[in-house]
Parts: sequence; C-alpha cells; structure tokens
Amino acid sequence: MGDYVELPGVRTWYETDGAGDPLLLLHGGFCTNETWGAQRAEFAARLRVLLPERRGHGRTPDVDGPLSYRDMADDTVAFIESVVDGPAHLVGWSDGGVVALLVAVARPDLVRKVVAMGTNFLPNPQSGAAPEMLEQLTPDAPDMAVFREMYEAVSPDGAAHWPVVVGKMVEMFRTEPAIPLEDLGRISAPTLVLVGDDDLITLEHTIALYRAIPGSELAVVPGTSHALLMEKPADVNRIILDFLANEPIPTMLPIRRYQGAAPASGAPA
Repeated sequence: MGDYVELPGVRTWYETDGAGDPLLLLHGGFCTNETWGAQRAEFAARLRVLLPERRGHGRTPDVDGPLSYRDMADDTVAFIESVVDGPAHLVGWSDGGVVALLVAVARPDLVRKVVAMGTNFLPNPQSGAAPEMLEQLTPDAPDMAVFREMYEAVSPDGAAHWPVVVGKMVEMFRTEPAIPLEDLGRISAPTLVLVGDDDLITLEHTIALYRAIPGSELAVVPGTSHALLMEKPADVNRIILDFLANEPIPTMLPIRRYQGAAPASGAPA
C-alpha cells in the first residue's frame, strides 16, 4: 500500500507493509523502494515496515535548490513524527544509511536501533574505494541505466528531470556527508554497521565508523559488493533481523566493549 504525506519540506511518497514494531527502510541514492524487494516480505512478517522515498527519488518530487543529507534527515524526522508517531528502527542502505545516522544524532528519542549498510560519514573522495567513479555518474552513463529506468517509470517530475537530479546528487557527493566524529560518538541507539567485503565504501572508512559509534557492532558479508542486500539477501536479512530482535550477548573476551568488569567465568584475566 502506498500514499503521500504532506511534510514541511516535501510531499513524500511512502509504502507500508506488515505489523509490529515500526521499521523504516531507507533506500540508497538514485534508488526507489523497489530495491528492497529481497527484504520487504521477510521483514514485514515480523515488523511494521515503512518505506519512504526521499525528495527527488521515486514517486517523491524534487525540490527547488540543492539536495543535502541534512534536509533529507529533516524530512525523515518529520515523517517519523507524522506517520510513525513514535520511535522506529532505521535500516538504511548507502545514502539511506547516512540519513539514518543523522537522524540518530539529531533525534535519539525517535530511534530504536540503527543498521547502516554501505554507509559513509565523509564525502566520496575521502571514503570511496574508487573516487574516480564520481566523474562517471552522468545521466546517460551505461552504469546509470537501471537507475534512470526506475526514475523514469514513476517520477512525478517526468523523465526529462532525470539529468537535474543526477547533477544535484553528484554535487552533494563531492562535499557530503561531513559528520564529525564527536557527533557519531553521541549516537545512543544500538547500531549495526554492515558492509560488503568489496564495497564502494572502503573497509578502513567502515571500521572508522564502527569505532566512532559507542557499543556498535560490525558485520562484513563475504563475497559481496555495495549491492550486498541484493547479492546475498538471505545472509543480510538474517543478520539484520537478528540484530533488531535481540539484545547484545555478554561476550567472554571483550576488548573494545570492556567496561572494567571482571572477566567472565572461565575466561583468562
């Protein structure tokens, strides 16, 4: 089921599925809700899944002026307040993960748990495994064809607006996000950092994100790329659903999470 909600920043399309604790699925850049096809049914069997499409994406129109992660995070906050009416889990892929982190920093009262998948906290030139790819993100590039087709099929702005959105997104990628480490250090929601072992975001940057968020967990899915949610959906879904459903277990030999407690029984001091 899908409908529009009038938010202060933009008239936003969203879909809902399932019942239970609310879970927002936040899609990647240039994407629509269709990219969650391998997750939607399994997640909806356990949770109330809400899928908003961000400004300039899918069925949500573009807005005047540049695009920014901060504005999209503000839209997401307004969506949670207007539609969810209470805290929700946030599962974000790529750009959606950036939005999830910004919401968790700004409004911890609206966030239960966060999954940031293939997510960067610094701009592409400082976080990407192949920064030169930014120059290849042109409206008619062959690698952009699948995104262009998704956009043209549903955008209320029409197919002719696609080059405008691509231009805005590429400019955003050059300078955003820019989330200070001290902001990441204030995230209080339990957070899972999830990445492919051959991701567009470098493993070094991913580890820095993991280390910056207190108490976070890290999962690297072997044999996958930035599209890990489509390449190994069974593994990705299992990891995410286990994280959302369960509290952290007390580990026997904690190093990073060690809080000065005595070693577990049977573990060396």
